[in-house]
Amino acid sequence: MELPKFLLADNSDFPEDIFVIHLDFPRFLINLKDDEVEFLEDLEGEDETELESEMEHLITLAGEFYDREMERYEE
Repeated sequence: MELPKFLLADNSDFPEDIFVIHLDFPRFLINLKDDEVEFLEDLEGEDETELESEMEHLITLAGEFYDREMERYEE
């Protein structure tokens, strides 16, 4: 099965929060309310500089994904 790169998630226990889940490496959740990131796997041993640069890019893509999904939802 081919998985999408990003998924949207919400939870009624956190009514103000919207989450984007990134399913490729590095897998993580980002809470768009405060941009808090939670990794779903151990990243120990990864090049920190490269990971930081990649995360900046992925967080931007996550925001763009959310914006695109909301535009489609409103249509």
